[in-house]
Amino acid sequence: MKNNGKATFLEKAGYGFGDMASSMFWKIFSYYLPFFYSNVFGLSLAHAGTLLLITKLYDAVSDPVMGMIADRTETKWGKYRPYLLWCAVPFAVAGVLTFTTPDAGYGFKHAFAYITYLIMMTAYTAINVPYGAMLGVITPDSREKTVFSSYRMFFAYGGSFVALAIFEPLQGFFRGMEGVTAADSWQYSMIVVGAICAVLFVLCFAMTKERVKTEPPAAGNTSVLKDLRSLVTNGPWWILLGAAIGILLFNSIRGGAAAYYFKDFIGGSAIFSCGIFLAVGEIANMVGVALAVPMSDRMGKKSAYMLALLTAAVLSVFIMFIPVTNAGLWTLIVLQVLISVATGVTLPLLWSMFADIADYSEYRNSSASTGLIFSSSSMAQKFGGAFGSALILWVLAAFGYDTSESAVQTQAALTGLKAMMSWIPALGAFAAAAIVAFYPLTSAKMKEISAALAERRKNN
Repeated sequence: MKNNGKATFLEKAGYGFGDMASSMFWKIFSYYLPFFYSNVFGLSLAHAGTLLLITKLYDAVSDPVMGMIADRTETKWGKYRPYLLWCAVPFAVAGVLTFTTPDAGYGFKHAFAYITYLIMMTAYTAINVPYGAMLGVITPDSREKTVFSSYRMFFAYGGSFVALAIFEPLQGFFRGMEGVTAADSWQYSMIVVGAICAVLFVLCFAMTKERVKTEPPAAGNTSVLKDLRSLVTNGPWWILLGAAIGILLFNSIRGGAAAYYFKDFIGGSAIFSCGIFLAVGEIANMVGVALAVPMSDRMGKKSAYMLALLTAAVLSVFIMFIPVTNAGLWTLIVLQVLISVATGVTLPLLWSMFADIADYSEYRNSSASTGLIFSSSSMAQKFGGAFGSALILWVLAAFGYDTSESAVQTQAALTGLKAMMSWIPALGAFAAAAIVAFYPLTSAKMKEISAALAERRKNN
C-alpha cells in the first residue's frame, strides 16, 4: 500500500462531485422517466414497464464486466479515476438521447427507446462502477471510508435537489419558447443538466487521487474465474446486495410514483408541487447523511442501517391514510422530511459497507477485486431502480390508470397511487432490514481485518 498523505476537505468535496453528477441524472431518470415514457414519449404502460425491466438483464453482465476491466486498468492516474475523465461527455450525451422523442411511428419509437436506454445504462456503468470503486482505494481506513461516503451522499443529495428543483422550471422555460413542443422541452432540459454533470465529473477527476495500491488480479483468464468465484462465495456480499436492492426499491417506487400521485390524486391546486415535494426530500436526505457518521460511531454501521430502514418503512405506511386537505398535505411534507432523513442515513453506510466487503475479500483471498465488488452495488442500484419503475407502470396498468392528458382516474387507480406512495415501497425497506440483520462485518471485525491488511500491504 502507498499512502501519499491524508485526504483534505477539497478532495472529499471533489469526490462528492462525482456522485453529485451521477445523482442528478439518476434522480431524474428514477422519478421522471416512467412518466416521460408513458405520458410524453407515448409508450404504453405495459411496454414502458417491460422496457425498464428487460434492459436490466444487460446490466447483469455489463456491470461485473466493467468492474473487472477497471480492476485491470493501470494508468498514471490510477485504476478507476481515469474513467471519470474519459466518460464524462458520453454520459451526458447518452442522457440527452434517452429523453429525445423522435418524430416517427410507434414501432420505431419503441425500438429507439430500447436503444437509447441501453446506451445510457452503458455510459452510466462505464463511469459509475469505477467511481464507486474509488472508495476502496482513496483511503485504507474503514471509518474514513464512511466519512468519504458521507461527503459523497451529501453532494449526491445536493445534486438531486438541484436537478429536481430546476427540471420542471426548465421545461416551463423552454416550453414558453415559440415552436418548442412538450417533448422538445424535456430534451432541452436534459441538455442543461447533462452539461452540468459532465463538468462535475471532470472536477471529481481533477480533485481526487488514489492512495491505496491493492493487490492486482493475477494475469491470465483464470484470474477472471477466480474473481467471480470469490464474489459468489462472499456471504456478506450477498447479504448487502439483497439489502441494497430492498432500499433502492423503496426509494425508486416512492419517487417514481410521486409525479402520478401529484397529478391525479392531489391535483393541480395543491399548496405545493411534486417538484417541491421531491426537492424537500433531497434536503432532508442531506440531514440524514450528516447523521450517518455519528450514528455509526455510536452503534455501528449495521445497527444504524437497520434503525434507519425500519423508521423509513413505518413512516411510509402512514401516507396511505393522509386526506387531500391542507392539513393532510402539510402532514405529507412532514412525513417526507422524516422519511428522507432516515433514508439519507442509509446510503453512506451502504457504500461504506461495500468498501468493507472489498477489504474482507482481499483479506480472505489475498487479491483485491474492488471494481467487481462495487459493480455489484451499481447493479443493485439499477435492478432496484428498474424493477421499482417497472412495478409502478405495471401496478398502474393493473389498477386501470388512464395516461391521457385530461383523464379522470377511477377510484381503483387512485388507490393504486396511494399504495405506491406508502405500503408497497415500505415492503422493500422492511425486507432490507430483515436481510441486513445477518450481516457479519461488525466494527470489531473490520478493525481486525484492517490491521491484518495494513501489515500484509506493508510487507509487499
